[in-house]
Amino acid sequence: MLNALPNNVMNARTRQYLFGLIFLGVGIYYMVKQDWLEALLYSIAGSAFISNTMALEPRLIQYKKTLAIITWVLIISTGLIFLYVLQFKFL
Repeated sequence: MLNALPNNVMNARTRQYLFGLIFLGVGIYYMVKQDWLEALLYSIAGSAFISNTMALEPRLIQYKKTLAIITWVLIISTGLIFLYVLQFKFL
């Protein structure tokens, strides 16, 4: 039972990194399409996923506060850009 716990934690971290990479990949796709606003939105969202997961890494414990601040700035930026995209691109 105790041996299953580290594997679940590792899988959760891996999933978070994969979500971040998927978002970055979609951002690159929109860069190729030259839709810069969507590219910015997805790139910042992917960076937020990655920095959030990095804050949970045991090897980066000394940078946890800095990574948490960076994560929150990226999350708030993503929300503001998302609202801007909704307001001016789709309405």
